[in-house]
Amino acid sequence: MSEFLDLEAQDGIRMPWNVIPGSREDALSCVVPISAIYTPLKQVPDIPVLPYSPLRCRMCRSILNPFSIVDYVAKIWVCPFCFQRNHFPQHYSSISESNLPAELFPQYTTVEYISTAETGPAVPPVFMFVVDTCMIEEEIGYLKSALAQVVELLPDNSLVGFITFGTYVQVHELGFGLLPKSYVFKGTKEVTKDEMLDQMCFFAGKKKPTTGVIEELQKDPWPVPADQRASRCTGAALSVAASLLGVCVPGSGARIMAFVGGPSTEGPGSIVSKSLLEPIRSHKDLDKDSAPLYDKAVKFYDQIAKQLVHQGHVLDVFACAVDQVGVAEMKVAIEKTGGIVVLAESFGHSVFKDSLLRIFQSSDNDLGLSFNGILEINCSKDVKIQGIIGPCASLEKKSPLSSDTVIGQGNTSAWKMCGLDKKTSLCLVYDIAKKDGSNTIGQAASNQFYFQFLTYYQHHEGQMRLRATTISRRWVSGSDSVQASGFDQEAAAAVMARLVSFKMETEADFDPIRWLDRALIRLCSKFGDYQKETPSSFSLSPRISIFPQFIFNLRRSQFVQVFNNSPDETAYFRMVLDREDVTNAVVMIQPSLISYSFQSGPEPVLLDVTAIAADKILLLDSYFTVVIFHGITIAQWRNAGYQDQQDHKVFAQLLKSPHEEADTIIRERFPVPRLVVCDQYGSQARFLLAKLNPSVTYNSDNSSHGGDVIFTDDVSFQVFMDHLMRLAVQ
Repeated sequence: MSEFLDLEAQDGIRMPWNVIPGSREDALSCVVPISAIYTPLKQVPDIPVLPYSPLRCRMCRSILNPFSIVDYVAKIWVCPFCFQRNHFPQHYSSISESNLPAELFPQYTTVEYISTAETGPAVPPVFMFVVDTCMIEEEIGYLKSALAQVVELLPDNSLVGFITFGTYVQVHELGFGLLPKSYVFKGTKEVTKDEMLDQMCFFAGKKKPTTGVIEELQKDPWPVPADQRASRCTGAALSVAASLLGVCVPGSGARIMAFVGGPSTEGPGSIVSKSLLEPIRSHKDLDKDSAPLYDKAVKFYDQIAKQLVHQGHVLDVFACAVDQVGVAEMKVAIEKTGGIVVLAESFGHSVFKDSLLRIFQSSDNDLGLSFNGILEINCSKDVKIQGIIGPCASLEKKSPLSSDTVIGQGNTSAWKMCGLDKKTSLCLVYDIAKKDGSNTIGQAASNQFYFQFLTYYQHHEGQMRLRATTISRRWVSGSDSVQASGFDQEAAAAVMARLVSFKMETEADFDPIRWLDRALIRLCSKFGDYQKETPSSFSLSPRISIFPQFIFNLRRSQFVQVFNNSPDETAYFRMVLDREDVTNAVVMIQPSLISYSFQSGPEPVLLDVTAIAADKILLLDSYFTVVIFHGITIAQWRNAGYQDQQDHKVFAQLLKSPHEEADTIIRERFPVPRLVVCDQYGSQARFLLAKLNPSVTYNSDNSSHGGDVIFTDDVSFQVFMDHLMRLAVQ
């Protein structure tokens, strides 16, 4: 695994297959698609930032890179993608083997170009706050204090807009201290750019305002009957915000930050009627097509997504309510614009408050928000791109690289990323176009092939930059020789998780469990060692042996099992999965479990019910929640107050250690996870038990001593593996 982590640290790329099958048939028989998870703005140590424009191939427009073949005498370089011969321009005339420009150094496969001549002056960031006022006073109080903190942290040169919404949409004119002024729009209809200009015809261009308008935030004054929901026009407010930014700052980096405290019930994009007799749609309603407003709302947000992508602006949503607010409908707009989404129960919850501050605080773990990105891809001629699953939108720039099969945002070789940060990761799915590999691959010269990723973006300091990453991988003929080296199990699990989530959302009557099981059986019967019809002889090489465990946990994860989650929660989990890198995706699929006891220091243990013991503390990290679980004996000692006595310093330290580790996890993660501290047999213990392998259930013979029993009919990992072996050897 370590060699894959080293490659990722250098270029921000992980691929399930690092040795690529030579023909289309071989690639299809490998089950896990040829793909890559790429983090365009990953923090690469010592990345060279070059103060000049890149040198491009005159045929395929790819950029000079360490894999280019250079003739120092004739001053010519050969492009590794299209084999075009290019002359070096005059300012490269002193180039020689001992005097290379940085982009030809073999270790600099990732470089950044920053050229003011090409990119123009730095532009200020724009933030448009869209705030829901249909909430109880307490929630509005929490939100006011969070927003006041955030405005203090905004960069001094940023432009700020402020919109509040309830029954009507109010656009506040900032900058008049004594006389607050606002423009009111009806909540029942969309607002076009022309209507916006007619009504407002101003853009003050004033820099960051004072917090006066935030302090005066009031609850929506319209009365709400006892049997009805509040009248909330979320869709109209976002439409006003999008049009306002389109009129004032088209093409410049801007974010709409929406703070929503309940379901939209009024105007376009509403998800439920005002009557409380009608429940908000559930997964069952969506499956049965009995959510009448759902398709209409998705269509509306798809239009907003197109408008925002065209303008280069981002939609972020902070949904804080016990009820659903419509994140499932907004998903298309958030994802296509590369927005951030945070889901919490209240604006007073640490998940919301800390996540919001994390966006703007500058620290080692800051997000480094960047705007207005465009990603372009080049690859060797026998590879095509099916599409990208992740936070971006296709620019519909069809090229010979586009495959006929489309997955996610496809039919193009360039994508728009309105918002991106240091962690944003995209999953690229490739297609091997070679029909038959045997004859062409024999030539030693052509068994290397190349990918180049070009990300053009507005850096968080304001100036435009271009980051170029060029990587090389090896072809092999015959799919049997593929797995021997270069199968990255973690990357494969992350790709399969994104694929299964995508298919569940786009394919009718798709059975995710069956699809994952069949894929795993095919993979194991292809790459396992066994004698036919003899399950006991089955074994997998260490390169592939953890993959079945990942798939077992993926089948049980919140991405596949939507039972007990609302459509909003499922949409939220999938959006976060689709923008995170491999390491974080693996934690979501298969949480990590650390055990603390008197006998030994903290040690990782199997994600199994047998890990529970009365005298141990367990720390579970499942990405969205961090659980500290005290065994029953530890809990009793803690309640008796032993940790406060002088003789029991070791016990006090034992109680403190998991909290310190949990704080470290929480500090580095975005969105900030929820911390659950619970005891064995307590009601909150369900957060841990739901994730554990049920090797001991209520109807098994071998109940563990001092451990726990899980009341479930789910199969355990052992039973799952037995079935897998039996089917793989057939």
